[in-house]
Amino acid sequence: MVVKFRGILPAVILLILGLASIAPADPTTRPEAADVLMQTVTLKGPLLLHLPGIGGPRMCDHRMLAGLHDGGVTSNSVICDWTGNSTGIAALQGYAHNHDEAKKIAELIVAHAVADPTSPIDMTAHSGGCGLAVWALEKLPPGVNVRTLLLIAPALSPTYDLTAALHHVDGKVYVFSSTLDTVVLGTGTRLFGTIDGVSTAAAGFGGFVKPASGDAAIYQKIVPCPYQHAWAKYNDFGDHIGAMSRAFGRAVLAPLLVAAAEPTTKPSDADVSATP
Repeated sequence: MVVKFRGILPAVILLILGLASIAPADPTTRPEAADVLMQTVTLKGPLLLHLPGIGGPRMCDHRMLAGLHDGGVTSNSVICDWTGNSTGIAALQGYAHNHDEAKKIAELIVAHAVADPTSPIDMTAHSGGCGLAVWALEKLPPGVNVRTLLLIAPALSPTYDLTAALHHVDGKVYVFSSTLDTVVLGTGTRLFGTIDGVSTAAAGFGGFVKPASGDAAIYQKIVPCPYQHAWAKYNDFGDHIGAMSRAFGRAVLAPLLVAAAEPTTKPSDADVSATP
C-alpha cells in the first residue's frame, strides 16, 4: 500500500526523491501549453515525444534533449508535461490522473500518425514519466506504433507486464537502470511507491523482470542498459538524473535513435554494453 503524507513531511519527501536538487526549467524554454500541444505534434516530419518525471519539466530534461540534437537527432522534440498542477508525491501517487494523462498522450501519438503517416515517432521518458509512456502505448489503437522507446531510470515496478506496450513498439526499448540510484528508486519507491503503486525498488534500480504473464518473445525488444562506471566521463555517475546529462544524451542516447533511423548504424556504437 502506498503511504500518503501531509504537513512538514512533503518537503522532506521531495528532498528524498531528488527533486530539491533539480533546477526547474527556464520559463523561456517551457514545453508547449496544452492548447497548442496538438498543433505542435502534428507538424510534418519525425517526432520525438519526451515525458519528464514527477517534478514536471526540469532543466535536466532540456539538457538531455539538447544532447540528443547534438548527437544527430533531427526530430521535432516535444515535452509533454503530464503532471499538471500536482508535482512530486502528488504526481507519483495520482494513479487515476496519470492514466487520464496517458490517454491524452496516446491521442497525441495518434494525431501525429494521422497527420504524417510516413514519419516515425520516438519516445523518451524519465523516472515517473516512464509509467506514462508505457500506459500511453497500451492505450494506442492497433496499427499505431512508435519506433524506439528510451526509458531512463523508470519508476515502474520491475515486474510490471510490458507486453501490451511492447506490441506498439516497432524497434527496441532501451531501459537505463542503476543500482547506485538508491535514494530515489531504491529507498524512495519502497517507502512511497512506484508510479504504478507498488512499494518496491523500481525497475530503474535493477531493471525489468518478465512476469509470468509476460510474452517472452515480445520481451526480446527490451535492451537492458545497466549503469557502467565508464559513463562517468559523460557526467553520469549512476544517480537519478545522471543519464539526463547533455553529454550522456549526445554520446549514449542519441546514437540509439540515430541507429533506428539508419539501420546500417549499429546500436552498439552507443556504448550500451551490459558489461559494467
